[in-house]
This record gives sequence, structure tokens and C-alpha cells, in this order.
Amino acid sequence: MYQIIRQDMSVIYLLLALSILVAIVFFIAFMYSVKKGQYDDAYTPSIRMLFDDELVKEKQEKLTKD
Repeated sequence: MYQIIRQDMSVIYLLLALSILVAIVFFIAFMYSVKKGQYDDAYTPSIRMLFDDELVKEKQEKLTKD
């Protein structure tokens, strides 16, 4: 009876080790992509100044109407 319980527990240890390994692989892939600039936004900063003026104009219009 104890032999069966030990075999069941060994599967849990195997799955735990495997899940930690997969998590480490995904973390390394994430860090690699961050270092390579995958999440850098090169387009939005160049057009941000175009949208900021519209927001300022809307705020000024609201202030002048009040």
C-alpha cells in the first residue's frame, strides 16, 4: 500500500519540476525579448506630439465655455 502512494507522489514531484522548468524557460524568453527591444514602441513617441495638442485644445475649450 505504501508503495502505491510513493509512486503517486513521484508523479507530483515530476510535474512540479517540469512546471518550474517551463516557467524558467518562459522567463528567459521574456527577458531575451525585453533586451532585444521587442516591447519598445518606436512609432507612438513620434506621433504623440500630434495628439497632445488636441487634448490641450479640448481642455482649453471646456475652460472657456464655463
